[in-house]
Amino acid sequence: MNVLGELRRRFAEALRALVDDPKPMLAQVLPTQDERFGDYQANFAMALARPLRKPPRQIAEHVVSALDVDDLCEPPEIAGPGFINLKLRREWLAEQLRRMAADPRLGISPVSQPRTVVIDYSSPNVAKPMHVGHIRSTVIGDALYRTMRFLGHRVLSDNHLGDWGTQFGMILYGYKHFRDEENYRRQPVAELSRLYKLMHQLVDYHEAMRSLEQLEQRRQTSSDPAAFQEQLQELQRRVARVAEDPQLLSLARQHPQIATAVLEETAKLHAGDPENRKLWSEFMPLCLEEINRIYQRLGITFDMQLGESFYQPMLADVVRELQGKGLARISDGAVCVFLEGFDTPMIVQKSDGAYLYATTDLATLKYRMEHFHPDAILYVVDARQSDHFAKLFATARLWGYRDVELQHISFGTVLGEDGRPYKTREGDTVALEELLDEAVAHALRVVCQVDDAKPEGRELSDDERRRVAWVVGHAAVKYRDLSHNRTSDYVFSFEKMLALDGNTAAYLLYAYARVNNIFAKGGIDPEEVRRQPAAPQLPTAEERALAVSLVRFHETLEDVLVDYRPNILTNYLYDVAQRFSRFYTNPQCRVLQAETDALRRERLTLCDLTGRTLKVGLACLGIEVVPKM
Repeated sequence: MNVLGELRRRFAEALRALVDDPKPMLAQVLPTQDERFGDYQANFAMALARPLRKPPRQIAEHVVSALDVDDLCEPPEIAGPGFINLKLRREWLAEQLRRMAADPRLGISPVSQPRTVVIDYSSPNVAKPMHVGHIRSTVIGDALYRTMRFLGHRVLSDNHLGDWGTQFGMILYGYKHFRDEENYRRQPVAELSRLYKLMHQLVDYHEAMRSLEQLEQRRQTSSDPAAFQEQLQELQRRVARVAEDPQLLSLARQHPQIATAVLEETAKLHAGDPENRKLWSEFMPLCLEEINRIYQRLGITFDMQLGESFYQPMLADVVRELQGKGLARISDGAVCVFLEGFDTPMIVQKSDGAYLYATTDLATLKYRMEHFHPDAILYVVDARQSDHFAKLFATARLWGYRDVELQHISFGTVLGEDGRPYKTREGDTVALEELLDEAVAHALRVVCQVDDAKPEGRELSDDERRRVAWVVGHAAVKYRDLSHNRTSDYVFSFEKMLALDGNTAAYLLYAYARVNNIFAKGGIDPEEVRRQPAAPQLPTAEERALAVSLVRFHETLEDVLVDYRPNILTNYLYDVAQRFSRFYTNPQCRVLQAETDALRRERLTLCDLTGRTLKVGLACLGIEVVPKM
């Protein structure tokens, strides 16, 4: 049961005599921040005081008199100027826990009106290795996908691959001019990655050199000397990465127009050049195999992986349709959509005839609407693309797609300890696989330290330690990302994400392992407890607090989808683990040595529910559990 949803429904009934539309007030019915004031609190009386011209406490009294919650809650209390405090009945909690324990879905029924949702996430450029910047889109999108699916929605995940852009022009030029044939024959993906990195260095060098010349010309007119100096130093760093390497510098001088050449190779690919198409068809399976190997490590799969190349044949029709409806017109040779409220238009075809990301995204949207008829399309893409998606959605509405929810699920940047985007000491973006390998290595050290420190000596074999480290390492990377508000930047730290205390995956996995250990020590099969679960009577404060947290699981999952924020679920699971720890460490809450058989069974039910809630909640985040640590 969604307890918060049920309380809001009942408050809505009580408010109907006071307001025509109670819905805006229901957002102020929330779990309390302080348990001294009960479990839930309604704070809308103050907001209603002015429009109703009544004291807020009088409004609260009127609502309480009409409120029917006797079966769920103890008598409501009015505090201060008009806060309505609610405390769940102990006997209701006990029965709710019993029902949850007997249900494989923990009492969470699938939604009665499922939505069809397409989630677009990850979407790497396949011509280059996945890097740390891909982790946010990938794990946020996967968590939303899993959570929606668990709640019963029809969800399609789409990895909209970048398989047709300038990055392939880079690889094509690099392959033709710089490839090591022997390396390509033995390790084709590694050689393509080397070529991409080399091309990026050479193109970036020439771009930085041109920018330096332009910046020097503006030195005297700069109104912000500090900003000018910072920009100058960044450009000098970019130049130095090549200039300080004689071999790279020689190649840069031999290819002064490399950026233009890359665009020409890209244009030839798009125009159907036989050589470039043949090479693209040769490279694509190799690149996809490498990317899919990373997804396999992360336990992530997609319902679709339709790249930009899939939509290429549709782009001309998109432009013609926009022009035919009077939505696009030619400006300075380019085809543009001019949108109210935007300073610049959305260009859908350049003056040279080339199409843009905007054109592909419009074709993709049309394809999804025609084939899947979604109620919502979510784009999990970093915040820097906000302007692009605002224009895309505005154009889509004008184009006729008015009845679908279009959401840009934006997110911040992964930062290093220096507060800058997380990179290697050489200034390169950190490869995602290297980050995962390092996370597993750190996790192995932590697992060994914990296992060696156990009072009765180590419990895990070497193979078990490596298996636990693999799970913990990958879980830590995912959880570290998901536990932050997605719109915020965050600092990446192996030490913090693998800590056994605080809001980390390791802490939650350890709590789950503790639950398993209780059943293992008692020689008890959890299935026996689930077949005939007890209704915990919750004699201690710690048991009641844990129970209240457990019955909030359903409302938490639905709350995640209000604004598509997985950190709401991570915060909830951390709260469950904390409350379980307080219960577990309290001498008055002994489980296996409980005073009576009945109490022992009640506490085993509570423990089993905790473990299952952690497991299901972590699964919704794409995180695996381990039976022991």
